Amino acid sequence: MSLPSAALRFTVTADDTALAVGSGSLPVLGTPRLLAWLEAATCTAIAPALPEGSTSVGTRVEVEHLGASAVGQEVEVTASSAYVDGRLHRFTVAARHVADGVPGAVVGSGEVTRVVVDAERFMQRLSR
Repeated sequence: MSLPSAALRFTVTADDTALAVGSGSLPVLGTPRLLAWLEAATCTAIAPALPEGSTSVGTRVEVEHLGASAVGQEVEVTASSAYVDGRLHRFTVAARHVADGVPGAVVGSGEVTRVVVDAERFMQRLSR
């Protein structure tokens, strides 16, 4: 059985900038948006392995945002399974600029941990 992985591509828009998301004053890709894209890749990677009625929740993130991305720049984010222990899934994540259709310069990298939970039971605990 192969370990889960995923790759997604996004184009930076004005709504994705640090200025727009409140994480800075420059019109470049904001770290919160980069993190959201990286988490989206982990969700895509883990989805086929989820049992019926289950979902996953993010529990730990360690990401370095290493390079600026201008509005209009295409970014590919990837998530690759690095460790699985029961319900715990740890992913290595990365983001790269895409030039001429090929991923190149590193934008960010790190690790995201997700835990598989029963969706209904998880939400019931919130209403107590």
